[in-house]
Amino acid sequence: MLNRRKFLKTTAAGTAAATALATPAISQGKIEWRMVTAWPPNLPGPGTSANWLADKITKMSEGKLSVKVYAAGQLAPAAGVFDAVSRGAAEMFHAVPPYWRGKSPGIVLFGNFPFGMLAGETHAWMIHAGGQALYDEIYARFGLKGFLCGNTGNQWMGWFKREIKSVEDFKGLRYRSPGLAGELYRRLGAAVVQLPGGEIFPALQAGTIDAAEFIGPWSDAALGFHQAAKFYYWPGVQEPSSAEECVVNKEKWDKLSTELKQVIEVACMATYAYSTQEYIVRNPIALKNLVEKNGVQVREAPRDVLIAAGNAAGQIMSELLEDNDPLVKKIAAAYVAFRHSAIENAKYTETAMAKARELPYKFPQ
Repeated sequence: MLNRRKFLKTTAAGTAAATALATPAISQGKIEWRMVTAWPPNLPGPGTSANWLADKITKMSEGKLSVKVYAAGQLAPAAGVFDAVSRGAAEMFHAVPPYWRGKSPGIVLFGNFPFGMLAGETHAWMIHAGGQALYDEIYARFGLKGFLCGNTGNQWMGWFKREIKSVEDFKGLRYRSPGLAGELYRRLGAAVVQLPGGEIFPALQAGTIDAAEFIGPWSDAALGFHQAAKFYYWPGVQEPSSAEECVVNKEKWDKLSTELKQVIEVACMATYAYSTQEYIVRNPIALKNLVEKNGVQVREAPRDVLIAAGNAAGQIMSELLEDNDPLVKKIAAAYVAFRHSAIENAKYTETAMAKARELPYKFPQ
């Protein structure tokens, strides 16, 4: 496990941060950009993915555009990276769309939605079915240009200090869950708390929250959640997948050459593939260690919890389809249409194959 004190160390966004956010150097045609992130330094998963992306942009551009990564609190607080880049105090940020529900619920749909699209389906929507154009349209309101650049895949329902036996156990539960995922659990009766990743462990440890969902075994183990809560529940229907994003200040983006724009776009697509597959490799290893070495008790969420969550998800989407903002309505309608198409396709492909693999036949293990 990485040193948790390094993860939890944050820096107030005050005078020192403002000084650090000075104009980047531009010398001999070379550009230096800062990527502020919503993650503790080198957090396995999103933090290391941000590092990988920055390195790829720098190398693919042969140093014409170099990107330096700053963890949450170093130049901007985790919750402040959106505003820092929007106002031009930094050039780009790495986070997840669900963090920006307060800006617009339409942004959240590009990251995840309860009972929504899987990682591959999300990327297919973005690059082949009009999702990117809608993403561009809503981020243009804030002077931003975004790209998806990773995905956690299927997440977990999270860490609980006590067992969940029915949907009634969510009533009054102090539960950390962001974005529309948090709204889903609020409708199940939970007292939802919004916290950056680096603040979850101390809140669990101090008892100010009773439960929390973050990502999955690999990233969660690094933050030490298993030391404060032993019951680990699946499936994370609140986030069937969760896309990570690289978002650039639009004015800075427009000034880039065509070559450097292509570098960023291609690097983001490569990072999406790289990071999504890494979770598939790392999660089962981390889960094995959590269970065998740390006494974590893995539990499947009760059926009535999943059904209640599904109904709540349907209510939330119905409201988005009737939102007062025409663009939010348009994004929601596009999301619903592609989700339906993806589920129909999966009925004969991924879903069918998953069911077939569970049949009682003999196969080496």
